[in-house]
Amino acid sequence: MSFIRQADPSASCAESPYIHKFGPPGSVFPAQRFASGKELLHHGPQPYKSEGYRQSDFNGTAAHVFQNSFYNTDSHVESHFNEATCSPAISNVSQQNSQSLSDNQTSDLEVEFDEDEMRLKLQELEHALLDDGDEIFSDLSGIIDDEWNDSMKNNDWTNTMKNIMSPDSPKESSLESSLCCPDSNNGEARSPKQLLFDCAEAISEYSVDEAQSIIAELRQKVAIQGDPSQRIAAYLVEGLAATIQSSGKGIYRALRCKEAPTLYQLSAMQILFEICPCFRLGFMAANYSILEACKGEEVVHIIDFDINQGSQYITLIQFLRNNSNKPCLLRITGVDDLESVNRAVGGLKVVGQRLEKLAEDCGVPFEFRTVASNIEDVTPGMLDCRTGEALIVNFAFLLHHLPDESVSMVNERDQLLRMVKGLRPKLVTMVEQDANTNTTPFLARFREVYDYYSALFDSLDATLPRESPDRMNVERQCLAREIVNILACEGPDRVERYEVAGKWRARMTMAGFVPSPFNSNVIDGIKSLLKSYCDKYRFEKVYDGLHFGWGDKTLVVSSAWQ
Repeated sequence: MSFIRQADPSASCAESPYIHKFGPPGSVFPAQRFASGKELLHHGPQPYKSEGYRQSDFNGTAAHVFQNSFYNTDSHVESHFNEATCSPAISNVSQQNSQSLSDNQTSDLEVEFDEDEMRLKLQELEHALLDDGDEIFSDLSGIIDDEWNDSMKNNDWTNTMKNIMSPDSPKESSLESSLCCPDSNNGEARSPKQLLFDCAEAISEYSVDEAQSIIAELRQKVAIQGDPSQRIAAYLVEGLAATIQSSGKGIYRALRCKEAPTLYQLSAMQILFEICPCFRLGFMAANYSILEACKGEEVVHIIDFDINQGSQYITLIQFLRNNSNKPCLLRITGVDDLESVNRAVGGLKVVGQRLEKLAEDCGVPFEFRTVASNIEDVTPGMLDCRTGEALIVNFAFLLHHLPDESVSMVNERDQLLRMVKGLRPKLVTMVEQDANTNTTPFLARFREVYDYYSALFDSLDATLPRESPDRMNVERQCLAREIVNILACEGPDRVERYEVAGKWRARMTMAGFVPSPFNSNVIDGIKSLLKSYCDKYRFEKVYDGLHFGWGDKTLVVSSAWQ
């Protein structure tokens, strides 16, 4: 029996709480609208009603909101922003490789430093330049000897998957779990949080027996259907177990986050982006900047290396529907690997056909191109940039998946930024998580994961009830997947490598970009919309970026560059 439980594709579109924005066959686009963001995103769970969460109703802010914000500045912004909600785009896991080491690298350098030593020196340089307090990365892959790995890998890997995915897991059924447990050494009570940190510390000190004992204890005291603190603890336990078992890579590949169960349903990742205001507002800010860049342009060309299901551009096209200042031609180029381009469910060609139909219905002149290639193989000539068009490049939750100098001497993250700068775009938009999981050593990385995902799990209590199947699916398929990858994978296998806003500013600056500040209409509009959400969601402008968070923790940062 497989332990990987995906969303049930047999459910009809009418029964599914998240239907794709284009709607099922025979529906009239756009479908009926849902309640305002105030009704959807209140503090505390509400009774789950599938008809209340239909994906057709997450169509985002109505087009006239943006028309009045950007093309009719005399209108009152707040009244329009309170009428509807915003909609994000999905971002997938996508990796890049770029050019090899410079051909003129000297042979003396090759003799003097081996690859590991060179990587350490590059990390020291990064630490000195970016000054974020990171220590030199330490690999945990050797914490368990090979014999122990061989004897435990098969059984424990499947046990970890069962604990994460099985509906009969004791974590899911034992909702009345204890909030503390006795310490067998000194008789004192330890909370689940303290047990988690003690376990992480034991792993960092190579105390495998102690860590295993704590994991066994925690598995009886946390519940994936409990309150947010129990839910995050349940998945962190499995991340720590996967670290000991060296099974993170297999679990990460097995869980399905970005794949939609049917043609007219959303992937788990996009549901996350729809239900969490921090992500939604991050995409909204990027769309605002793109609309600003469109003003006065005859041809606008947007390049996106990770479109996924195209929600960001569904919203953008709707925004342009009744704008007299819309461009004479909107071009979008999507880049993805060959398999993803041709996939029957959610493939890039299917997304392009849908966008073309939507643009036709909205009266927006439109052209869609696919580039079927791995990103590491993309060259500027493949992107078909044309003289006279306004070029925009959109990076939404993509760049943190690219390895940097701490992983390989081929710094793919910065190389992509330099290639894009060479295209001379009018605008580059970036939306990223605000956390430091890239170069931090294991124990500090665990603390970062705990703080970030605790806030995220807590914020989901304001969007969906705890018993919601969609919330459970999002937490299993997306958040657990990310947690396992961050904690239990090292080197190239760890692809969820978030960075804080300051590091992204440094990277963009070193690539030659300068900030493109958001104008006052954008900021005022977002502030007005945020008033309809739970008051624990927060928004602030830091330097030239917009920070969206829950409580005192920033979760998402949007920025624009030129």
